[in-house]
Amino acid sequence: MEEQEQKSAPKVTPKKEKQFQFEKTVVVLMILMVILGFFMVYHLNAISNVFEGAQVAPDQPSAPTQPTQPSVPIDVSVDDDAVKGDADAPVTIIEFSDFECPFCVRFYSQTLPSIEENYIETGKVKLVYRDFPLSIHRNAQKAAEGAECAADQDKFWEYHDLLFENPQSLDVASLKQFAVDLSLNTATFDDCLDSGKHASEVQKDFSDGQAAGVTGTPSFFVNGVKISGAQPYAAFEAVIEEALS
Repeated sequence: MEEQEQKSAPKVTPKKEKQFQFEKTVVVLMILMVILGFFMVYHLNAISNVFEGAQVAPDQPSAPTQPTQPSVPIDVSVDDDAVKGDADAPVTIIEFSDFECPFCVRFYSQTLPSIEENYIETGKVKLVYRDFPLSIHRNAQKAAEGAECAADQDKFWEYHDLLFENPQSLDVASLKQFAVDLSLNTATFDDCLDSGKHASEVQKDFSDGQAAGVTGTPSFFVNGVKISGAQPYAAFEAVIEEALS
């Protein structure tokens, strides 16, 4: 009968058993740390995406970001919105903005004056203003409607300037007072504002902006080249000069 040699199991001492348990515990802890690290990275990325998406929801005004020039300009309609400058100007800037957005106010006060002086008044650029009222700004929608009501009486840009110069006073009473200040027909203006006559026009601007990829305010298209945020004058100058060359 064939016999098979068998090795007897080594005897495990208490010391070795403790060492084995320790090593097993270390391995388990390392695995748990790897799993925990994975979940931390995942959730940090998720939180980052939430904050990044806050300005594209559109639920937040966008902070200044570097302008980008896409390989193919984006085709954005000027619709029938207010135009400042020569209708035949070779460069068109389409602005999607919100009267209650602090970054839009910054563009109005710090950048637009130089664009007007150097390009709009010289016939090289025309500016088209389109509405993009953000949901976090409770007065932005009515302010946009008020500007459209002022446009009915050929006072859009004057009203536009008053709104950006008084961003903390955009309640309905103030909107009606601005109409008085500009000597508009107040009965006509008040009826226009109260009835929501231009609510659908404002919504159309908003929808067109979303379709063009607008994710926050202010956003601009310079002959189709998108610029996001309240960029300094030099950023616009570079894109405008490129368009003029």
